[in-house]
Amino acid sequence: MHTVVIMVHVLAAVAIVVLVLLQHGKGADMGAAFGSGSAGSLFGSSGAANFMSRSTAILAAVFFVTSLGLTFLTSSPTKSGGVTQSIKTDAGKPASAPAAPAPSAPAPSGDSSSKSQEIPK
Repeated sequence: MHTVVIMVHVLAAVAIVVLVLLQHGKGADMGAAFGSGSAGSLFGSSGAANFMSRSTAILAAVFFVTSLGLTFLTSSPTKSGGVTQSIKTDAGKPASAPAAPAPSAPAPSGDSSSKSQEIPK
């Protein structure tokens, strides 16, 4: 079952790529539309969908359905929990004591009154 869904998924992806590359773009006649006086075709409605755009839409729906199907087929229903469930922890080891703080720096030696109180010029 899984292999069949993968094959349909790959075939739908390749077919979508081919159909999109074969289709005529909306803006392909943009330069001619401004010069020929038919600017209504540039900004107007696109008209009825043709065979290629309908098949692209159907293949896109098939692609989405097979994507969801592959997601459900590859997920294990018996496995519960999240991503963090598989992480190994050291629960049996006691926590190490935090390191002692470093001693404070000693005060500078010398008499503060002996320094000059003048501002240098």
